[in-house]
Amino acid sequence: MTAPGGHPAAGADFVVVANRLPVDRSVQPDGSVVWKRSPGGLVTALTPTLATRSGAWVGWSGSASTADDAEEHQAPTVDGIEIHAVPLSEDEIAEYYEGFSNATLWPLYHDLLVKPVFRHDWWDTYVRVNRRFAEAASRAAADGAMVWVQDYQLQLVPAMLRELRPDLRIGFFLHIPFPPRELFTQLPWRRELVAGLLGADLIGFHLPGGAENFLSVARRVLGVDASREPVGIRTDFGTVAYDGRTVQVGSFPISIDSADVAAQAAATADRAARIRAELGDPEVMLLGVDRLDYTKGIDVRLAGLERLFADGRLDPAKTVLVQLASPSRERVDSYIDIRNRIEQTVGHINGTHGTVDHPPIRYLLQPVARDELLAYFRAADVMLVTPLRDGMNLVAKEYIASRDDLGGALVLSEFTGAAAELVDAYQLNPYDDRNVDDVIEAAVVDPAEVRRKRMAALHEQVMSNDVDQWAHSFLHTLAGSPADAPA
Repeated sequence: MTAPGGHPAAGADFVVVANRLPVDRSVQPDGSVVWKRSPGGLVTALTPTLATRSGAWVGWSGSASTADDAEEHQAPTVDGIEIHAVPLSEDEIAEYYEGFSNATLWPLYHDLLVKPVFRHDWWDTYVRVNRRFAEAASRAAADGAMVWVQDYQLQLVPAMLRELRPDLRIGFFLHIPFPPRELFTQLPWRRELVAGLLGADLIGFHLPGGAENFLSVARRVLGVDASREPVGIRTDFGTVAYDGRTVQVGSFPISIDSADVAAQAAATADRAARIRAELGDPEVMLLGVDRLDYTKGIDVRLAGLERLFADGRLDPAKTVLVQLASPSRERVDSYIDIRNRIEQTVGHINGTHGTVDHPPIRYLLQPVARDELLAYFRAADVMLVTPLRDGMNLVAKEYIASRDDLGGALVLSEFTGAAAELVDAYQLNPYDDRNVDDVIEAAVVDPAEVRRKRMAALHEQVMSNDVDQWAHSFLHTLAGSPADAPA
């Protein structure tokens, strides 16, 4: 068996294919290149598997390069993981990543919160880049290896990779919602994307609803036999008969490294106390931690807080909301728009309800160090997680894991994947202004024993279901899904 370009198919037994590498590439003053492991939930989840097999990771370094840049194709080993960097040019970043992935697929898969842009030139680039990822994975994988492809940027890779290497066992996991067929079928390239995903042996989603949507889409778009079939212990599955194979489709709710988050957060208690002091020791500290994205509902919580202030239900002199926002996709128009709206709203609320000494909203638009973030979790009385749509939302789970003191309260949108598991959170409908206000107020004013009971149940749930279980469940299922299973 040979991979493209005559490379022998001798390599890693387990290959992860993701848009981004788990390492950062930096060029030193002397021109040498250094790769350093970067923190991230996915690499944390897969570390045990990567440690017990010969593992490789295929992905983009995050910076522009030329396709013939030999240095980008080198395969260094970082913490035992063989790194295969896929080069992307400036134009490909603009069209594959910022364009088709984040201005076409992202809004389509998030219930059309903004209007998707359908451009054939973006699609052509998406196809070309997906093929490059598939070829890199083919070169990285040993004979009969297991390959796990990640997320919406790479939905064509499973079929492309199967064509190159039919000996592989291929899994795909979608980290964002999968839309109902009424939305998905707006996509001009719907057949190609469904066929691309069906190149996998196992397709995973966070929730059963995502799997059900995909089965419905597969029936409608390709006319295949797709049905729900309960299989296994922890997940509900369906199957699709396609191309002489049986493709399994199931739900695998992702989680976090709960024990590690809890241990790190416990060490931040002193810093948490200083944070509250720096804020003027407010009676109530609210917290939001989000990537600056229109799906995250930052504007929802700001509007709710303004109404609660205006109605006298919360006192702005005794309340502080700390909103930590990480810049995101800053060249995409919809992200520029949401940033401007949020900054205008923050200024309006502080100007209307604050004083020079006490603005009720503290807004920070920059990344925050991990230990500092955990200290904010420990300091907050109420965590506000209010997305209009979210595949899972791991911030909610990190907040809960951080609170081994069983303090605090979680306000959680019903439209997050996490809401299905975190049933003891203060859940709200972000589209219902009155409900938003009532739920935020309840999380603030409920008796301490009520909030503590809720947090105790949430903490037990998160600590009992960690990211290692998610990875093990998916990979165990994939291992039992041979590529040549009869339809």
